[in-house]
Amino acid sequence: MFIKSSITLTLSLILFSGLQTTSFAQNPEKVTIEVDLAKSKGPLKPIWAWFGYDEPNYTYMKDGKKLLSEISQMNKVPVYVRAHSLLVTGDGTAALKWGSTNAYTEDANGKPVYDWTIVDKIFDTYIERGMHPIAQIGFMPEALSSKPQPYRHFWKPGDNYNDIYTGWAYPPNDYKKWAELIFQWVKHSVARYGQKEVESWYWELWNEPNIGYWKGTVEEYIKLYDYTADAVKRALPTAKMGGPGTTGPSWDKAQAFLQTFLEHVTKGKNYVTGKTGSPIDFITFHAKGAPKVVEGHVQMNMGTQLRDIDKGFETVASFPTLKKLPIIIGESDPEGCAACSEDLHPQNAYRNGTMYSSYTAASFARKFDLAENRGVNLLGAVTWAFEFEDQAWFRGFRDLATNGVDKPVLNVFRMYGMMEGNRAEVKQNLAYDYKKVRDESVRGAADINALASKNARSAAVMVWNYHDDNVPSGDVEVEVKIAGLPSQRIQMQHYRIDNQNSNAYEAWKKMGSPKAPTPAQIAQLEKAGQLQLLTSPEWINPKNGLANIQMSLPRQGVSLLKFSW
Repeated sequence: MFIKSSITLTLSLILFSGLQTTSFAQNPEKVTIEVDLAKSKGPLKPIWAWFGYDEPNYTYMKDGKKLLSEISQMNKVPVYVRAHSLLVTGDGTAALKWGSTNAYTEDANGKPVYDWTIVDKIFDTYIERGMHPIAQIGFMPEALSSKPQPYRHFWKPGDNYNDIYTGWAYPPNDYKKWAELIFQWVKHSVARYGQKEVESWYWELWNEPNIGYWKGTVEEYIKLYDYTADAVKRALPTAKMGGPGTTGPSWDKAQAFLQTFLEHVTKGKNYVTGKTGSPIDFITFHAKGAPKVVEGHVQMNMGTQLRDIDKGFETVASFPTLKKLPIIIGESDPEGCAACSEDLHPQNAYRNGTMYSSYTAASFARKFDLAENRGVNLLGAVTWAFEFEDQAWFRGFRDLATNGVDKPVLNVFRMYGMMEGNRAEVKQNLAYDYKKVRDESVRGAADINALASKNARSAAVMVWNYHDDNVPSGDVEVEVKIAGLPSQRIQMQHYRIDNQNSNAYEAWKKMGSPKAPTPAQIAQLEKAGQLQLLTSPEWINPKNGLANIQMSLPRQGVSLLKFSW
């Protein structure tokens, strides 16, 4: 729904685009990007094939199942999915920033009652699609909460965000009962899905325990971790256990929590065994950017997100025994609140259009460089965006689809899904490398750059034209010089995301932004939301393995050149 504040922001953007100003650098006349497919930078890990969301009960609803099917189909590797509230008490009714499964209750005598019906319904939906869960262990069942009331919240956009932190956020009143719950959950999962399947999962304790999601102390979280890890490993010794899922480590308090946790698992006294350390198979933390409205337009801050990531990598790398453990950035996004809609939060007006897609292309590429620089093992970066059932069309949530229609950002993940093999060299003599984006964000010239991959029978080059300031600008002529192609006949496909291609939002606006599109309009929007070719596929004949590709790339546009032989 395109309501008043969004209209004001858009009008401001249109008016602002006509002003002559020196605040924003003009586009260069031409940019040359050099790619050498013969120079490998190691495996291109599919760090993009990880997704998550607050509301677990959306998983098996109409649009949730449709979107999960699409996400699974666009990747040749298994997709991992992380959701909150898998142990929260309730009847399974879905709501913003709320979910429940009723997995644990107690009878009149205080005896545990386990009911895995809704948890199974969630995980069945993933596994039927070839996906795997990041089984987030949380939050606290009402019967186990040390401060259960109030328990259920009824948050909606515009309310105080702190209102969500109710009885589910507190430590248990009985750590042994909590541990038995986790033990039973893992045992049940093995019985239902098989040991091999459950061994592929990542069991993670809690979410952002350094802020309101955890109403206990750091030491109480550590105690909970020891009891949880012990229970998981007793049920399945080969299970993968990790945490702590803190907020961005560039914030001192978050970094201190992460540091304290890692010190405990390496040399602290275990609350359960009395021995030194705790089991840990992977490490998690989060990283977010910080958009704002500046002079009537949205200004992103990719540097803030990259500094979070880099500080987390630096912290992990400082522990020699942990440095090579897999790292999962459990939420990795342009900002923090997926359910905070654009109509009430104008800084989130990037979400429906191509700014979200170009930001995603550029930021994911830099995560590889940051991990390589710190010498750590980045396994995945979870995009905390899914869908919101029964909401206004294009309301401006941080989601991948609206009412079953894909948004431009989902097409970046379709592009990434076509990249496989080894990461190839892209020469860094352009306006930005990862260090400059990390330290300065993208405030001067546009970030026009690329990520490339190659395997035995194909190669791909993703090219983007990104800027933090969402101000209209002319197209840029880009020449992509590619070396290392086989000297034979090759098919090239050129995919594009911009205002004319792979963009259901622009199609919806051209319809007049209908609040209730007709079935025919919905079909048209669904088609517009798919990844589209800019031109028909063509055959090229590289000479000496060289090819020069010319393109005109709009601001916030993304192209994927796919070569097959």
